Amino acid sequence: MSNKQEKQKNKKQHSDIKWFIQVFIMTFVLSMIFSYISANGVSHLNLLSAILILILVIGIGIFFDIIGVAVTVANEHEFHAKATKKVKGSKDSIKLIRNAPKVANICADVIGDICGVLSGAISALIAMKIAEQFGLQFDLQFLLSALVASLTVGGKALGKSVANNYSTQIVHTVGKVLNKFKR
Repeated sequence: MSNKQEKQKNKKQHSDIKWFIQVFIMTFVLSMIFSYISANGVSHLNLLSAILILILVIGIGIFFDIIGVAVTVANEHEFHAKATKKVKGSKDSIKLIRNAPKVANICADVIGDICGVLSGAISALIAMKIAEQFGLQFDLQFLLSALVASLTVGGKALGKSVANNYSTQIVHTVGKVLNKFKR
């Protein structure tokens, strides 16, 4: 292996380690914040509000999984013509696609996994609320956990199909949103 190849390999490894540390810290901090908010916030809500928040958290996980998949399957070339015509969001869409592994990691893994953990914690709180409110003597958490897992996995399965079929539109929409935040 030449000296140049060795330097490139070391640079890549350094970049991977740096990315790991960034994702680790981001996930740790976000998980702590969201877990604290959900544990303290949901426990003080009524049953209906807690269930609506649970559905919202599951939906957010599915939504970001769709974005993660769409970015990995979208074709960058479709956005070059739009970028030359100065269509808003197309340059941001190209950046998303060029950084697809990192974008997918953040969307599908970081946000998706945090939503998975949160939905589990929220469903446990809901199970306790239901048992308390209706005087149930059996552990409802098993049923709720299975229901939440089924909704999440089933939703993500449907979402992957949507992401594959509409990747260009999804990535362009995300690019437009990012373009608005850039200003």
